[in-house]
Amino acid sequence: MPRAKPTPPTLVLLVRHGQTPTTGKHLPGRAPGLHLSEEGQHQAELAAKRIGELKKVDAVYASPLERTQETAAPIAAACGLEVQIEPGLLECDFGDWTGEELKALMKRPEWSQVQRYPSGFRFPEGESFSAMQVRITDSLAELRARHPGGVLVAVSHADPIKAAVTHAMGAHLDLFQRTVISTCSITAIAYGDAGPVVLTVNSTGGSLAELRPS
Repeated sequence: MPRAKPTPPTLVLLVRHGQTPTTGKHLPGRAPGLHLSEEGQHQAELAAKRIGELKKVDAVYASPLERTQETAAPIAAACGLEVQIEPGLLECDFGDWTGEELKALMKRPEWSQVQRYPSGFRFPEGESFSAMQVRITDSLAELRARHPGGVLVAVSHADPIKAAVTHAMGAHLDLFQRTVISTCSITAIAYGDAGPVVLTVNSTGGSLAELRPS
């Protein structure tokens, strides 16, 4: 009996939303009403140009928040697609920390745990990092099942993307803070039958056309 051909890998391009007026200053979380800054809009256009140069993109997904949808819009337009909303791509629920200044949060005794032992931390009245990682990886698995062997864009947020990269690398969640995900950076992971392969992380320039497992 002939062996079935393996399904080609599904390429997932994880894009962090563009810069906002609060980037690097506050922890906006899931609070509504936060839009891209002028610089963030420019970043989104550059990401759209890079992704639009690919031969084919099957779908563009974004989290329900305004800043991700505004980032996804030019990308989808460049690919001749519509933005689809995917709740699983949402930012971590920071609970009572939502909207707080980062300078103030860094002075809290819990901040050390956030940085060094995130797998054991849950935001007050919010989500744990472990639950966030399960949510983002489950969501990406569902999206891949819709587009086997295809190319899809998922516009999300820094922490969920970092958690997805850590999972794809087979590393412990406590190491996820060692990954940097800049605004409008592109992270590419190929998911195949033998498991995920991380092709690039935090890419902010250059061609994406040659992305493939070595």
